[in-house]
Amino acid sequence: MRPTRLVVLAWGNESRGDDGLGPAFLAQAESQSDPAGVTTTFVADYQLQPEHAIDLDGQDLALFVDASRDVDAPYAFRRVEPARTATFTTHGVAPGVVLGAFAATFGRAAPPAYELAIRGETFGLGEPLGAPARNALEAALAFFAGLRKAASAPAWDRAAGSAGATAAAGLSQPTPAAGAGAPAN
Repeated sequence: MRPTRLVVLAWGNESRGDDGLGPAFLAQAESQSDPAGVTTTFVADYQLQPEHAIDLDGQDLALFVDASRDVDAPYAFRRVEPARTATFTTHGVAPGVVLGAFAATFGRAAPPAYELAIRGETFGLGEPLGAPARNALEAALAFFAGLRKAASAPAWDRAAGSAGATAAAGLSQPTPAAGAGAPAN
């Protein structure tokens, strides 16, 4: 049986404080060994572009990782659906647009895709990652370790459906009070 092929795409601007959460996540996640039965490819960029659709080809699962002001701490995890847009800008696109670009380019559906949005609070030029962002990053990395052990769309759908409050498929999303411990089994 072939391993599950997972691609992780992370982006952000490391010179803008917590916007560097995506690259910081990738740097630490890349240093972790793949669990048995999983092969992970990591892709880092300054911003997400339609051309990243090519990185999804031949993959079984995709995970998009970025900082967000719009999620509760420490992070949010959700399934991403394809989206279409009539225009592309030089300021990047949303993960759903990448999935839509994949379908338009390859004539088939993209692999199941998910977004891990890590809570960021400060995005000023020249700022380092803030302490709350570093805590959220640690929680997100612990959650990702659990995701990799259960690398399948059904397991990830259950985790996404847990709304960050309860364990699902052996995965848990720590609350800010729980800290950044390993996911519960």
